[in-house]
Amino acid sequence: MPLSLRIPTKKEELLRKAAAKAGKTKTAFILEALDEKLGLNKDREKEVKELAGWMNHKETEELRKSVNIFNKIEDGDWD
Repeated sequence: MPLSLRIPTKKEELLRKAAAKAGKTKTAFILEALDEKLGLNKDREKEVKELAGWMNHKETEELRKSVNIFNKIEDGDWD
């Protein structure tokens, strides 16, 4: 659905620069910001923190260690 958004010139310039730096269109950048603000997208770290809220400290550390493998990329994985 089309939406018109009027923002001050200085903010539009900041938006344009930030979107370009991220390699996105202004629209994509704004939609991503809205999703973030509305809590519709979560990064892995935030998701783990929320899931770990019911765990004690020891269980949280065990979870952190067990999922750490997902942060590593081996050269052989891309052959």
